[in-house]
Amino acid sequence: MPSSTPPTSRLLALEILCRWTGSRTPINNIFDSVTANTGVAHRDLQLTGALVFGVLRQQQYLDFILGTFAKHPLNKMKARTLFALRIGLLQLLVLDRIPQSAAVNETVKAFKVDRQPKWMVNFVNGVLRNAARNKQNLPSPSEAAINGQPILNHPEWLVNRWRHRFGSEKAIAICQLNNQQPALTLRTNTVRISRENLLTLLKEKSHKVKPGVFSPEALSLPIASGNIAALPGYEEGYFQVQDEAAQLASHLMPLKNKGTYLDACAGLGGKTSHLVSLAPKNAQITAIEPEKRRYQFLGENLRRLKMDQVTVFNKKLEKFAENTTKRFDAILLDAPCSGTGVIRRQPDIRWNRLANDLPAFQQQQLHLLDTSASLLKEEGVLVYATCSMEPEENEEVIAAFLKKRPEFSPDNAQKYLPAEAVHLVDGDGYFHPTPCDGLDGFFAARLSRKKN
Repeated sequence: MPSSTPPTSRLLALEILCRWTGSRTPINNIFDSVTANTGVAHRDLQLTGALVFGVLRQQQYLDFILGTFAKHPLNKMKARTLFALRIGLLQLLVLDRIPQSAAVNETVKAFKVDRQPKWMVNFVNGVLRNAARNKQNLPSPSEAAINGQPILNHPEWLVNRWRHRFGSEKAIAICQLNNQQPALTLRTNTVRISRENLLTLLKEKSHKVKPGVFSPEALSLPIASGNIAALPGYEEGYFQVQDEAAQLASHLMPLKNKGTYLDACAGLGGKTSHLVSLAPKNAQITAIEPEKRRYQFLGENLRRLKMDQVTVFNKKLEKFAENTTKRFDAILLDAPCSGTGVIRRQPDIRWNRLANDLPAFQQQQLHLLDTSASLLKEEGVLVYATCSMEPEENEEVIAAFLKKRPEFSPDNAQKYLPAEAVHLVDGDGYFHPTPCDGLDGFFAARLSRKKN
């Protein structure tokens, strides 16, 4: 992206998508890198996000439409040209509130400012104007089909495994839900405010908000909720953004007076802060996060939520285990995973993951489980969780762990979840919702250690 060009939403989106393609890097990291210090207004950044994530959610549909207008094969186009066309078509056919003239003109202008050859600019302009003229005759994303099969905007390997596991109808429903932007879910920081008072505060500021369905701390806001940091109560630490599935996982932890607890893969601190709000004040909570960037966000979130009593370490779990004699009453291991359960929130995951990634994740998860078990007290509880829907990372990991560690046995998660969520527990006692339940795809197992 030329440094002399004032960045527009469409130019930023084009640069982000081009840097992402083929890299398998999380799109959020690239988004933050490209948009940092640009001076672009938040409203324009919102449009940038809508374009980037919209293209990732509707990529196969957009390419299907493009195939009817572009004579040049899509697989032979340069990435920058293809993404410019996708961005333009997304505005024409999917996004609301963008005038047709702006969708074409501003996209072509961004492509031109990006110093593309004149003949290429004319090509993009011609394709988008042709699509605009024929817009009324084009199928919507929900209507588009190839050989009678709906376009699902997911890689074939993932759709096939979900068809095999869930059946065709449910697999299609999951894909279609993943192609829609989900509502914003907040978890009330009950250390500082009640859910009822936070609900009232948001309503007083004219926000459309309602209680969550499953978690007693959850609130749900519509998709277009604006800048999260501008929501009432954000600076005061009254809430954290967190899906209800992740909220419910923390309820599987046994929290008692003077107990010692470990969040073994704390990430940005969603579950760490939830444990603080659920635990008695005299409980001791430790959090481990090895990745420097996430560790910094973890600290920022805990400070904003006024939770400075958490002991935080920026190191790998193995290093922590080697250098401590402390043992914990319960450990929450939200393990690194493929993330196939959160594709509706992170649409790049569907294109970044490959089927042969799963064995590597499984080995890492088993290693982390073994390490966590070594830090657990006798008769302690180990909660294993992922935001994956794949058995290799969930049921198979637990089966392998229990075979190796017969002193552990699984508990039925129904006994520990709110009544509204007990139906989300499968026949093996594991908490296992999918997007069809209105939640992120998730897995959690509660494992109790027997006394020797």
